[in-house]
Amino acid sequence: MAKIKNILISQPEPADIEKSPYKSLHSDFNLKLTFFKFFNVEGISASEFRKSRIHIGEHTAIILNSRNSVDHLFRMAKELREVIPETMKYFCTSEAIALYLQNYIQYRKRKIFFGKQYFADLIDVMSKHREENFLFPCSDEKQTEYTKLLDKAKFKYTKAPMYRSVPRDLSHIKLDDYDIVALYSPIGVRSLIQNFPDVAERNIIIAAFGLSTHAALKEAGIPLSIKAPTPSAPSMAMALENYLLGKPQDEVIVVRPTSLKAQQKLHGKTLPNGKKLRPVIANKEKYKQRLEQKKAEAAARRAERKAEREKKEREKAEKKNIK
Repeated sequence: MAKIKNILISQPEPADIEKSPYKSLHSDFNLKLTFFKFFNVEGISASEFRKSRIHIGEHTAIILNSRNSVDHLFRMAKELREVIPETMKYFCTSEAIALYLQNYIQYRKRKIFFGKQYFADLIDVMSKHREENFLFPCSDEKQTEYTKLLDKAKFKYTKAPMYRSVPRDLSHIKLDDYDIVALYSPIGVRSLIQNFPDVAERNIIIAAFGLSTHAALKEAGIPLSIKAPTPSAPSMAMALENYLLGKPQDEVIVVRPTSLKAQQKLHGKTLPNGKKLRPVIANKEKYKQRLEQKKAEAAARRAERKAEREKKEREKAEKKNIK
């Protein structure tokens, strides 16, 4: 594998890289990281939104999958002069987005619900509130993995496009200066192709996060070398680190909704992939023990990666001394 020196990350630059997931790439591997978001998010105007004849107040719950959806929901409500009822329930993909809601409303547990990390987790939470009439503020993309999951789960929901993603001009970027380009969304892929139509023919390693991003690259005929998330690399930073260490890639994580009823039916049985269904942990002490176990396993993985880096550095130093 050729030596990797420069990586282009298609995301905004962290406020402090020393506190970001990319710290080890920057310090331990001595890489030059360039951050630049490949697209802008633009709000759809109130006059354009009115044509959809969607009224926020006619819904009893709102699905929020990003900070953009939160910001544009309340922007649109303000521009339309619609008052969001106090009784409105909010379903967020993660606790971070639920906490971000505090910028607009008072945080109350009885009306704010959130999943663990993935949209499929949120589907499980929503399945206990099937009587709700959901509003889904989102981008103007025709169909996404989110809407596919909502359709499959047969929720009563209204897709409400409130913003759109627009590819940015990347003409100032010299693509051949980079060894790896990291992508995080289909719109990022579209922006890359729009600015560099011959990207598939260039000798650049492509890293991508998420199944929809992988699918967009496949459709465009662009080879994909580094995939995330996987069990050993749940983040892009870890996937890049594993690649640099020469570790083999494991299968990409595919998270599917699992309702309580489905768990009860399959309890103790073997799933199609050969794995046994894990029982739901109701005991708090056992749950805490499981969390501690996961933390210990994560710490062990970090220590293993650190040991591998140190071993490589020692071998490099020994080679220099021999010369």
